[in-house]
Amino acid sequence: MKPLKYALLAAGALILGLTAARTSESAKAASTPEAVPPKALQPAEKPNTLTPEEEAEGWILLFDGVTTAGWHTFNRDKAAEGWTVCDGELRFRLPPGEKGRGDLVTDAEFEDFDLRLEWKISEGGNSGIFFGVKEGPEYGWASSTGVEMQVLDNRAGADRFDPTHLAGAMYDLIDASETSRPNPAGCWNRVRILKQAGKVTFRLNEIITAQVDMNSPEWQRMIARSKWNGADKFNGADFGKFPRGRIALQDHFDEVAYRNIKIRPLGREAID
Repeated sequence: MKPLKYALLAAGALILGLTAARTSESAKAASTPEAVPPKALQPAEKPNTLTPEEEAEGWILLFDGVTTAGWHTFNRDKAAEGWTVCDGELRFRLPPGEKGRGDLVTDAEFEDFDLRLEWKISEGGNSGIFFGVKEGPEYGWASSTGVEMQVLDNRAGADRFDPTHLAGAMYDLIDASETSRPNPAGCWNRVRILKQAGKVTFRLNEIITAQVDMNSPEWQRMIARSKWNGADKFNGADFGKFPRGRIALQDHFDEVAYRNIKIRPLGREAID
């Protein structure tokens, strides 16, 4: 009888062990992260708006996403028909005739500032973002006085062969061949232009593409090597000479869109 007794005891122990193991595995599975439902993703921030924190820091929205309020075409009193607003984007599309053309400039002038925006260029397209722009009959366009960050489709734009004309470059002044990394045509790119006491930094998609001190001898040497050397006033004899001026978006014939355009005027305190 002893062998049968021992066999029954062993079988019972095995059943109890399997039951305990299954119970332990079930409890473990219930406590794993996979068993907890994921939190819902937060909705994306609405374009062309400021957060309460940005408002408190002194940011100004330059484009409301609905109208061209706060902007006008260079040397005119309102925005020309080539500049329109659609789907929350400030767009340029080449209109018929010359009357609808021209660079778009802010009504307000700025000296020291932190400017941020996003741009999206058409295939092969070219445009630009300027600061320090002055108007008057003696000046032909924004580039007569304003310093430009280039907007370009690096893959197909005609200017892609000049390293100082690549997207994010300080146009015709600073080589951006090692730093220009725009997204493809039709995709959004992020810009930051920081200017304070003559010191300027360009960033495209968080990468620094240009830095310069406009009070330095090197700045004058850069201009002397550029297309503005020897130009008349209409075409650039006063290029980069005005500490305070308008922000401008360039009409370069090609379709382009801008959004989330905001600026924070700065004092003389240092910022990163």
